[in-house]
Amino acid sequence: MSDAIHFYEPRLGHGLPHDPFNAIVGPRPIGWISSRSEAGALNLAPYSFFNAFNYTPPIVGFASIGYKDTLRNIEATGEFVWNLTTRALAEAMNQSCAAVPHGVNEFELAGLSPAPSRLVAVPRVAESPVAFECRSTQIVQLQGLDGDKVATWLVLGEVVAVHIALSLLKDGVYDTAAAGHILRGGGPADYFTIGPEQLFRMHRPR
Repeated sequence: MSDAIHFYEPRLGHGLPHDPFNAIVGPRPIGWISSRSEAGALNLAPYSFFNAFNYTPPIVGFASIGYKDTLRNIEATGEFVWNLTTRALAEAMNQSCAAVPHGVNEFELAGLSPAPSRLVAVPRVAESPVAFECRSTQIVQLQGLDGDKVATWLVLGEVVAVHIALSLLKDGVYDTAAAGHILRGGGPADYFTIGPEQLFRMHRPR
């Protein structure tokens, strides 16, 4: 490996055509979050700062950069649904991230169908093969080293119900490659897929 290194301090800028931070911490799963306002208006938005954080109870989380409708809805109702984004749904997911006026229904905008959830009042995306029904456990506004709050909120939620298409369960094991997950990359338009060619197995030492 070359000893040549590009070094920078984020507070002083990276000096590159595109911020490399997102590219390095990735590819990242996409939090395709459906929510409902107190008045019943539906919202659907993708978040690239998303992941799972705990097994028992299962907890997922995403970061909202800016105080957006999704955050407002979850603060009001305490509920949301994570929907799996797949290669077949990539264009619809992209449509749902359009900057539209408050109150626009992204399900309709992206040509998607809301399907009833079982334990929460928020619908899931009917076309998505996997969905997590969630209830919010914590909403934390982030802050920097100086203690100043930044305009980003971390939303954590416990998964209270799971929907999985039976076609993705092979002998009871979830088939990640067959699902066609898409992941967010670092460039302004970069996404990745997962397929069987990326699979390798490595058992933990005992």
